[in-house]
Amino acid sequence: MLILFDIDGTLIDTGGAGLASLNAAIEKIFGPGGPSLNLAGSTDGGIVRGLFEHFDRPFDSGVEEEFYRAYLPVLEGNLADSSFGGRLLDGAREWLEECRRANHTLGLLTGNLARGAALKLKHYRVDGYFGFGAYGDDHWDRNELGPIALARATALTGSRFLPEETLVVGDTPKDIACAHAFGARCLAVASGTFDVESLREAGAEEVVSSLTECLGRIHDHV
Repeated sequence: MLILFDIDGTLIDTGGAGLASLNAAIEKIFGPGGPSLNLAGSTDGGIVRGLFEHFDRPFDSGVEEEFYRAYLPVLEGNLADSSFGGRLLDGAREWLEECRRANHTLGLLTGNLARGAALKLKHYRVDGYFGFGAYGDDHWDRNELGPIALARATALTGSRFLPEETLVVGDTPKDIACAHAFGARCLAVASGTFDVESLREAGAEEVVSSLTECLGRIHDHV
């Protein structure tokens, strides 16, 4: 079984460190007057494209990379700043460990750009569970990331994973839509900004209030 994890709101809560870092980069690269960001299920690539639209500027991949270079050092510093109160979410490490012991292949399906994902996972010491992923700088449209993750899983393991043999774990309706876009199932976790009922209405095959509900029941979920 291939299990693909979202990061923010699913495995970790940065306590606003990520949003503060994005806003700092917006101020530096685009100037004052940035938009109010809705990060739930968004990709970093999509956020940056929205900034070009907001500031009425043509998209420029060089400026996009400049934005990321401004963002990443601030993110690293903010993650280390205890005043944000970031944390690994309840049950996350324990369920990752159970999944690994059960010999499931674990990967990422996240809106974070790859370098940002690496910083977050390393800070919360769960980076060792993931050898590959699909990221928000692979494509700005989250629904395009599933096939990328499948291809990377095959390249890493030599095994071909079918969409129907794949489980996406996330906390937003966009995670659910992303899973269904490539034929996978979604285990939705109401540990972010959406409650259990909202995630059920969005079509998740299963919804739990936190990953602690999955502990000791791995075969019930995969």
